[in-house]
Amino acid sequence: MTVQPAAARTNLSGREWIVLALLVVSGFLNYVDRANLSVGATNIQNELHLSNVHLGLMLSAFFWTYACFQLFAIAGWLVDRFNVCWVLAIGFFLWSGATAVTGMARVFGVMFALRLVLGMGESVAYPAYSRILANTFPEHHRGFANALIDAGTKAGPALGTLLGGLLMARFGWRAFFVALGAGTLLWLVPWYIWMPRGKGVESREDPSSVPDVIDILRQRPAWFTAIGLFCSNYFWYFLITWLPAYFEKERHFPKTRMAYIVSMAFFATALSSAASGWLSDRWIARGATPTRARKTFAGTGLVLSTMILPVCIVRDEHLAMALLMLTSLSFGLFTANSFAMTQTLAGPRAAGKWTGLQNGVANLAGVAAPWLTGWVVQETGEFYLAFVIAAAMVLAAAACFVIGIGPIRQVEW
Repeated sequence: MTVQPAAARTNLSGREWIVLALLVVSGFLNYVDRANLSVGATNIQNELHLSNVHLGLMLSAFFWTYACFQLFAIAGWLVDRFNVCWVLAIGFFLWSGATAVTGMARVFGVMFALRLVLGMGESVAYPAYSRILANTFPEHHRGFANALIDAGTKAGPALGTLLGGLLMARFGWRAFFVALGAGTLLWLVPWYIWMPRGKGVESREDPSSVPDVIDILRQRPAWFTAIGLFCSNYFWYFLITWLPAYFEKERHFPKTRMAYIVSMAFFATALSSAASGWLSDRWIARGATPTRARKTFAGTGLVLSTMILPVCIVRDEHLAMALLMLTSLSFGLFTANSFAMTQTLAGPRAAGKWTGLQNGVANLAGVAAPWLTGWVVQETGEFYLAFVIAAAMVLAAAACFVIGIGPIRQVEW
């Protein structure tokens, strides 16, 4: 049977839905593994006798290799030149194994090194997702596909925070890390069975047909998508790495209550992301341009996310929680559409490399946000200034995506 090109199809096949589900699960597990350290941060800090600055360094270690492997196009080169499905599988094995072994680490240096390995493994995930989606999904399905994967990455910290907080309180952080890392390796079995097969993902790209790094850097949208994602990632990684500690240290919540509150916030972002991705796709299917649909959702969501600032100002806990949930719902409006913009701009040939470069720059925020927040809290003794910086970053991201990148249409390579 002849397979229709992505642009001509209106429905996804059963196999494509299974592949998408596995990508969503991998994104979910990806973020559980990268966020679990923040859940056990206070336990680990006490056991290893770490200062806030050292804790910030450990929380940021993952992003050193994660960002560098994408910034220097290593991850993008791997997924564009080799079988993208096997590259994703090897990366998955690395990050899950590093998580398991972290539970056995006894000193700061070993744990820091394992977080670097975790970053190496996870660096291939988004470039791999982009190449698979750009070669498989038409424009009017791509927003929803990206939204589901993004919802998985938001549900990961949500469920990871909830279960991690509850299970660590009962069994300790070490047992949780070992069980999580070993258990997630089971994903590799269905991926081997159902992973996409065909020229689009299995064959090596002809180097002459793939735009190089210089070609991509000549494009104005590439710079603004990278800077915009850096700013929005700063906001997101601030939430992932320090929001649990904020509630425990400044609001004096017990770990179980913190786990429920933070997980609810992340679940709100996941649900909002899935819904806004579907709505933006329907808008495009009914005639709206990708520029109008994607930018409307992205800009609105980012501007409203500045409601994070009053969360640390208001004294009433119920009002603070309500503002946090509204912030989380707002941020989901943006996250569903961010990578859909990149995939449209780059096109199938450059999607992996563009995403890798963009994600490399953007995830330097994963180094900056945990470390800078730790330094601010250490120097000021409170979280207020850290929240101000996060709100300013998300507002700058809105300017980049709405004004900076220009029309959302494929670049002429």
